[in-house]
Amino acid sequence: MTTLTLTPGDDGIAILSLSAGTRATPDFFTDLSAALDRFAGDDSQTGAILTGFPEQDLDAVLTTSEAGLAAVEVSDGLRAQASVLRRMETMGKPVVAALSGPATGPGLELALACHYRIALTSQVRLGLPDIALGLLPTLGGSQRLTRMIGIEAAMPLLMDGIMMDAEAALGAGIVDALAMSDAAMMDAARAWLASGPSAGKPWDIRGFGVPGGAGPLAPFAASVFQANTSRLKAARACYPAPHALLSVIYEGTLVPFDRAIGIEADYAAEILTGKVAANLTRSALRQKAARASAPARPAATNVRKLGVLGAGMMGAGIANVAAATGIDVVLLDRSQEVAELALAKLRQARNREVSKGRLTAEAAEAIVGRIRPTGDPATLEGADLIIEAVFENRTVKAAVTTKAAPMLAESGFFASNTSTLPITGLARNLARPDRFIGLHFFSPVDRMPLVEIITGRQTSPETLADARAFVTALGKTPIVVHDSPGFYTSRIFCSYIDEAMAMLAEGVSPALIENAARQAGFPAPPLAVTDEVSLDLQKMVIDQARADGLDNRFLRAHAAPVVEALCAAGRRGRKGGGGFYDYAEDGSKRLWPELASLFPARAEQPSAEDVGKRLLYIQAQESLRCLAEGVIDDTATADVGSVLGIGYPAWTGGALSVIETVGEVAFNADCKRFAANGAPRFAAPDAEPEYSAAASAT
Repeated sequence: MTTLTLTPGDDGIAILSLSAGTRATPDFFTDLSAALDRFAGDDSQTGAILTGFPEQDLDAVLTTSEAGLAAVEVSDGLRAQASVLRRMETMGKPVVAALSGPATGPGLELALACHYRIALTSQVRLGLPDIALGLLPTLGGSQRLTRMIGIEAAMPLLMDGIMMDAEAALGAGIVDALAMSDAAMMDAARAWLASGPSAGKPWDIRGFGVPGGAGPLAPFAASVFQANTSRLKAARACYPAPHALLSVIYEGTLVPFDRAIGIEADYAAEILTGKVAANLTRSALRQKAARASAPARPAATNVRKLGVLGAGMMGAGIANVAAATGIDVVLLDRSQEVAELALAKLRQARNREVSKGRLTAEAAEAIVGRIRPTGDPATLEGADLIIEAVFENRTVKAAVTTKAAPMLAESGFFASNTSTLPITGLARNLARPDRFIGLHFFSPVDRMPLVEIITGRQTSPETLADARAFVTALGKTPIVVHDSPGFYTSRIFCSYIDEAMAMLAEGVSPALIENAARQAGFPAPPLAVTDEVSLDLQKMVIDQARADGLDNRFLRAHAAPVVEALCAAGRRGRKGGGGFYDYAEDGSKRLWPELASLFPARAEQPSAEDVGKRLLYIQAQESLRCLAEGVIDDTATADVGSVLGIGYPAWTGGALSVIETVGEVAFNADCKRFAANGAPRFAAPDAEPEYSAAASAT
């Protein structure tokens, strides 16, 4: 199928058009080169308008990484592709980029190589977000952008992958003009070409200088480079692309343009032949696949009215997100006053968005207006879905669920937001256990992208399909797991914080634990995040597991003494005024000095590398157990769930892909070493397929 066509014009202006969905494959560059040959050789055509811009070829990123190619070989290929764009901008005929839709990554790089850019005022999103996937621009984009707008202005667009609408791009100097319609854009493009413009670029003129100065010579460049280097220092080994990009900008702006393109290609090739870019790309593809996997459901099963039981942080968050998608929500709590207080807080949050320009006042009020606070269960009558989000206690959940379930519409279904209690047991008292499922949201609900869907033993395929459709409608990424105490994400999250507490009890310095976690790429170190979720909650979960008579593996024996010691000392976590940390009124925090009394540091401390490995690998081990027990079905579920749900470092690819990333031999050797040195839980997990059925009934 042809994706690129060249149509000569009777007025001497050719149209070079790309089909929607065209990817920047090697074949695309071959076709583009051939089209440019025809255009350059046709003396009747004096200019061209380019419409349509290619997308990143993510499959090629994975193929390149897995092929085992040498960086020099990859660099040669990138240089060849970049040379096609270079030829377009130096062939002596002007080309206008007509931007009527998104142009990101290679699409924007192609637009930057054109001699003039016009964008529609709507539908256009522009940016170089390559860095989010651990990639660099490969077609000269970093060098064209810095030469167009200067290092200081280009740096955040490149380093943070900022996306812009048309007006922002015009203000930044990335596009030259705006148009209100496609017809007006094409007219403007023809008018510019008819004016006899130059077909050269400023950086090809003798004496050109990067706006504001090149390399470290720009007035603000030194501070910009220093600031970016400092903020990336801790994660340098984990995420190599940002550091490579800094080098590309620094070195590239000091040399002529053609040499700069080669510098970009060399650094990009090093990144493409490493594992981190492949891991981040694979994660992005898996997340996209998870969102696209929700089956279409008949209109009769769509959620139009949602009931939420519990107006606490989680329940209110679910109500808020659902209302933002147009769903009418009944927010039920023990009294009208409590529910209304939660709604007032939601209104305040929306008003803050209005003040920051993220929402109009009308849109904010419309969202809040879809939420009905109440203390009357009868208000739930006719709900298509009811989500229970009350206290993590089996008795409390059973009481509210039994009372609310009769209010469901005939085709409705019920969900629990439990993070630990098996779904099969919670469904036991319901008349229709086949229409009961787990929907585990993560806090804060408006920002966390994942929802863990848990099927009970009697959950029907139709209920699962309805749940997946609902989650996708909220704009969230679903993973589907099977019943177990703690399911998947809570199990590996607990393994993370428990391993930290176990090391603390062993005499490992708490500061070393926290700093090693950051160096390993965790966004929140384990002791700090335990304070956030609260120590008394951890104690309650452990006590519930004991009461349920669960296997010793679920009693968290190596962490329970630390939890109990902190709780006995009145340290319940941040909400209780302090836990592992003390919290000042100005929001700052420091490790609680008395930790040294409760858990004296041993004389010989482990390396930060080993501490980081223990935190990473214990979650991989728990993921292997979940896979063996049938809690999860595949590596993709583990990886997506761990990265999006609990902040497992994305550079690894996820909690199971980390094994391949570091190498299976090295991984197993380290785990055996940790097991031999007093942490037997690192021994290779045994498959326990018989466990799944017994545990899910609890």
